[in-house]
Amino acid sequence: MSKPWTANSILELCRTFQPAALLAAAVDLELFDACGCARLTADQIARRLRCDRRGVTQLLDALAALQLLHKRQGCYTVPAPVARVLTRTGADSVLAMAQHQANCYRYWGQLARVIQSGQPAIRVPSVRGRVQDAAAFIGAMHDLNGRIADQVVAEIPAILFTRLLDVGGASGTWTIAWLRAQPNATAIIFDLPHVIPLARRRLTQLGLQTRVQLVAGDFETDALPTGCDFAWVSAIVHQNSRPQNRQLFRKVWRALPTGGQISIRDFVMEPTRTAPQAGALFAVNMLVHTDRGGTFTFSELRADLVAAGFGAVKMVRQDPGMSAVIVARKK
Repeated sequence: MSKPWTANSILELCRTFQPAALLAAAVDLELFDACGCARLTADQIARRLRCDRRGVTQLLDALAALQLLHKRQGCYTVPAPVARVLTRTGADSVLAMAQHQANCYRYWGQLARVIQSGQPAIRVPSVRGRVQDAAAFIGAMHDLNGRIADQVVAEIPAILFTRLLDVGGASGTWTIAWLRAQPNATAIIFDLPHVIPLARRRLTQLGLQTRVQLVAGDFETDALPTGCDFAWVSAIVHQNSRPQNRQLFRKVWRALPTGGQISIRDFVMEPTRTAPQAGALFAVNMLVHTDRGGTFTFSELRADLVAAGFGAVKMVRQDPGMSAVIVARKK
């Protein structure tokens, strides 16, 4: 049934960017960390942030209006639930993901130009700079997946393996979940050189460094490590076009022994491409971020896996988000 749009509801939709913009500015500036547990005036916060007093004051008041800050007698404090999720050391921190979403917000603001030109958005770094933006992206992936990885792995029909190849494994979130599920297995994380130290740090903290080999490389240009019987390709295919995915699947096929399995975790779209809704919106996210990325249907992913030499392609976990899972076997 069609949604009963009215002039007022359309204008409300138009204004939904405003709270997002306020939160994006706050996390880019790491304002909640700067405030800490203290009761501070706008002048004090402006000095801590090294920002313009007028700008900081209006940001603080707007955040207080959204109840992301408390204001009393001219002083501002961070509510405990906000500190818990939006400070670097918060127990349930999603600061890195919020900062990554702030970067996405800057790209989405160029959407009309992207659609007109057919080119991705111009990369505009945050006030924290490109290096910190890259670190926020890796941290964001852990913020998002660290909360669900064990459950998703537990819901996938048993995949027995001795050695896992985590392609583009970032800081090791999914490798950790798979090794928890299979205590006798080992793994290789293959990712870009600047990511490897982040994975080493997290694995060392958890005492898993002896079970994981870290290999630096670029799956777009380099061959994948061999010696594994299971490849995990998580949240990668949406970055690519279908020809690029076929090339990646062929690399995985060459790296696996006969009978080895590949598992793909990503959005899987219905044939209409309008559902799941999150996948349709994420396709636009790939439009602004990449040259050829998007989201794909099961039939498209199955055809590309078969073209690369895999068979027995099955959807083993359905999900309205990015955790639908497909499994295939090297013939």
